[in-house]
Formats: sequence, structure tokens, C-alpha cells
Amino acid sequence: MTIETRFHIERGGFVLDVDLTFPARGITALFGPSGCGKTTLLRAIAGLERDPSGFCRVGDVLWQTGGRFLAPHRRPLGFVFQEASLFPHLTVRRNLEYGLKRVPKHQRRVTLSEAAELLGVADLLKRRPQGLSGGERQRVAIARALLASPRLLLMDEPLAALDRASKREILPYLERLHDELAMPVLYVSHASDEVARLADHLVLLDAGQVRASGPIAELLTRLDFAREQGAEAEAIIEARVAGHDEHFHLSYLEFTGGRFSVARHALAIGHNTRLRVLARDVSITLQPQTGTSILNIFPAVIDELAETGPAQMLVRLDIAGVPLLARITRKSANVLALTPGKQVYAQIKAVALLE
Repeated sequence: MTIETRFHIERGGFVLDVDLTFPARGITALFGPSGCGKTTLLRAIAGLERDPSGFCRVGDVLWQTGGRFLAPHRRPLGFVFQEASLFPHLTVRRNLEYGLKRVPKHQRRVTLSEAAELLGVADLLKRRPQGLSGGERQRVAIARALLASPRLLLMDEPLAALDRASKREILPYLERLHDELAMPVLYVSHASDEVARLADHLVLLDAGQVRASGPIAELLTRLDFAREQGAEAEAIIEARVAGHDEHFHLSYLEFTGGRFSVARHALAIGHNTRLRVLARDVSITLQPQTGTSILNIFPAVIDELAETGPAQMLVRLDIAGVPLLARITRKSANVLALTPGKQVYAQIKAVALLE
């Protein structure tokens, strides 16, 4: 199942020209600089921007093609904006019921109690929006969008208006949406940490066009993209909590290529999480090292190399099918005679748990 969109929209000197297919499950992040067309694309999918030649198919349902145009209010979608835009004169419960009323009873896929529990707002139902924190208001807005039983949830920088503490409060609830609902989400953000933590699929927009699209782990480690990220070039690795070492205060996280040792985190055994590894924190050796303080060393294969300047290189590594980046000097690459296909060992000096 996929979502297909084709739009050509001209507004003043700006042109959105996209032909995009992305998965009809998980979270797809739209990422790019301000003014690149992220919000315009969301609005086009919602039917709020008209393109007579546009095309939009969600799964097997056509929303727009040729002479067919499904009006915005008839498109089964939820839209969450930067500002929560709740009705100030209504309680949280009444705000949620507003979303519920849009859907005939026999078509409802989410109940009020389920949405309230999922977003952690069950204790707020009797309160009014003005008495809520920014994070609480946004969680109510997301719950209201879910109660419209959408086939697709559109989120336009939902954390942009929140302070750092509120963002940390709401991110776990967005992860719950990902884990517990079989509902595709199209998520716009300028924040690379949000994208790394939440997204399954990444779409890079630039000047109104799709520059690249694909699974986030693959796209972040593409050398053409990673070169532009400079010191922030990174890889994202999916892992599972395998155990804890209380004596050394460590947590063990398993992934396809082995087991990471990281500082102790209060996560349940079996919990799925993500790790962020910066290219600058990865070194390469030809033999497995002993007598080293580095705990995370994995056998790898050189996949690709690219120069990033007169002295530096980026190396894309493959660890049992998991891509990883290393930033090293050109001299090191020459001394080690690194070429695609060569067997090496990746030494990871630092790793961050995305939580």
C-alpha cells in the first residue's frame, strides 16, 4: 500500500512540482529548508491548495485525478498545525467530541477513551484549553484529529511552537502513535532530532522539488546527503533492549550486527529504540582491537567512500545490512588501503539513545 501524489502549483515566484510515492504506513517526514514547499504539499494533499492537474491516491482510494476532486471536508484525514487551535469556550472533552462528530458511528475507528488514553489526556477532559500547558494543548489537538478516524494524519511542525520541556513531554506520545496505530503520518519538521527519532521514511524537499525519498536509515547514510551535513552526518540504527548490567550501570541493545553497550537507561527488556551514531564518532581498524576503552566494535564491509575536502573522507560501512558512516582522514584511508568490499572493523566511540 502506498500514497501517490503529483502536484504542480505556482504561487508568485514559487513553484511546487512533485511526483512522490511514500508508504501508507509509518511516519514519513518532509524535511528541508524554510520555503521549500513542505506546508504547500500538505495543503495540496488536504485539498486546501487547488491544482487542476493534480493527482492524489491514498491506498486504493482516489482523492484527486483529472475531473475528480474530493473536497477537503470529504477527505478522511486529520490535520495538526503548529498551534493547537482548540475551542477556548469548550472543555477538552467537548473539543474531542467535535472531532468525533465528523464521523458516522459505523465508520469510527478510534473511540474517545482510546484517543484520550493514547495521548495521555484522560485526566484533562473537564478542563478548558486556557488552563493547559502548550504540550497538553497539542496532545489534545492530536487526539481530536485522531477522532476523525483519518486514513492519513498530516502534522505541520506540531512541536515548533513548544518550548524544549514541552517537546520532551510530547515526543513519547508521538512515538506511541507510531507504535500502536496502523495509520500513516506525514510529518513536517525543521528539527533533525525529531525526524531521526520519529520517521521511518524521509522526503527531502528543496525549492519545491523532491530531491530524495527513501527509508530514513538509507537516506541519512547516502554520501551525497551526508557530505552536506558536515559534522552532523549520522546514521540511525534500530535496536532492542536486551538487558542491563547493574554493576557497571550499562544497558545492552541488540541490533542485526551485534550488541551495543551504552550508559544505563530505564527501558524495559524487549523495548525497541533507536540509536544515533555520528560519523565523527566512528573510526576504522583492520583488526579487532584489544586493550581499548572502546566497547562497541563491529565487523563491517566498506561500501563506498567519498572525499569531503582536501584532508577528510566519508566512508559508508555495512554492518550485517545496517549502514553506518565514518569520517576519517584521507591519509588514514590511504594507509589502510580502504576500497569498496574490504573487510574492516568499525569502532564506535559514542552513541546516543533517541528517547
